[in-house]
Amino acid sequence: MSVLTATYQVYGKPGSFEKKAEGIALGLTIGSWTDLPLLEQEQLKHHKGNVVSVEEFERDSHPLKPDLIKAELAIAYPSVNFSADLPAILTTVFGKLSLDGEVKLLDLDFSHDLLSHFPGPRFGIEEIRNTLRVSGRPLLMSIFKGVIGRDMDFLSAQLRQQALGGVDLVKDDEILFDNPLTPFESRITTGKRVLDDVYEETGHRTLYAVNLSGRTSELRGKARKARELGADALLFNVHAYGLDVLQELAEDEEIGLPLMAHPAFSGAFTSSAFYGLATPLALGKLIRYAGADFSLFPSPYGSVALEKTVALELGKELTRDSPLKRSFPVPSAGIHPGLVPLLLADYGIDSVINAGGGVHGHPAGAVGGGQAFRQAIDAVLQGETLQSASKQHKELQTALELWG
Repeated sequence: MSVLTATYQVYGKPGSFEKKAEGIALGLTIGSWTDLPLLEQEQLKHHKGNVVSVEEFERDSHPLKPDLIKAELAIAYPSVNFSADLPAILTTVFGKLSLDGEVKLLDLDFSHDLLSHFPGPRFGIEEIRNTLRVSGRPLLMSIFKGVIGRDMDFLSAQLRQQALGGVDLVKDDEILFDNPLTPFESRITTGKRVLDDVYEETGHRTLYAVNLSGRTSELRGKARKARELGADALLFNVHAYGLDVLQELAEDEEIGLPLMAHPAFSGAFTSSAFYGLATPLALGKLIRYAGADFSLFPSPYGSVALEKTVALELGKELTRDSPLKRSFPVPSAGIHPGLVPLLLADYGIDSVINAGGGVHGHPAGAVGGGQAFRQAIDAVLQGETLQSASKQHKELQTALELWG
């Protein structure tokens, strides 16, 4: 029988967790068991949730309630109970339970049969690399900065500078929505013209991810129009809209564009140590299953940082062996060229180095900022220290003097 196994973190008194786990398993499936007549037990046994494991951590007490310890409970839910979609799954395993005190959903383990209902990335790491003709190094991405209230001339000039700096991807700011100064369709057509011009001049291809926004009912039509106009990729604020909307976009053959999932709003249900979803599950596994080719998340290095073990596990969820294609991990925020050795050590070459201020804040502008990153990447891959490489590259030297 196909099942979905959920793992939860809870707190309680030692020895109390077996009962707690059984209560969850029954409460989220058939409601009761021992009180049922034998005939009804036989009829409902294929719908009953089952406790898989209970692990107590005696030395890990609650920080505010020292008489309580942490435990992890694994419970299997028969897939016959729910339709094969993420709203049904999340409602089953964490719907009303999310309202019941300090419970955090750590992980979901999909059976092979259940996983087959989810698309995963349409392109994934390998096909994105093929599109860009880039192999053997991490990709470099930059972000539009300060474009709110600016016009298309400003946006196109900034896009050109970033592309000339050698970045592989440029994305919209997630708060740049459709507006009269920089309309959605104009951003696509203007961006395509600018990037085609840079390609003709330099031979370097840069892809632009335009922010797909608006009412949910409008998204499919806008995304299809984006493809008609020649868009390279779509940025999507998935946690404001929902994972199922991302999956709908990923599965639509008339859209067929790489999807970049932004983490905006996810902190509302991932940041607590006691409630919500674990970050590697929310921004890693589920984002990949729903079809994102890229997942952005706070890096463990900047001012808005994830705890490092969490950030590393998130990256592994996006790239570990699976029947689904791999998604690019995109650690973001606080990234500058001096961090390139650490980024490569932590995430390897199958990742995206994403910088905003680290590109635009360079004294030589976005061109110099992009070049400094590319110089840092090349140095690390050649086994050279950044200090040594900076003696040959003024852009990298300037970046190291500025950011360390």
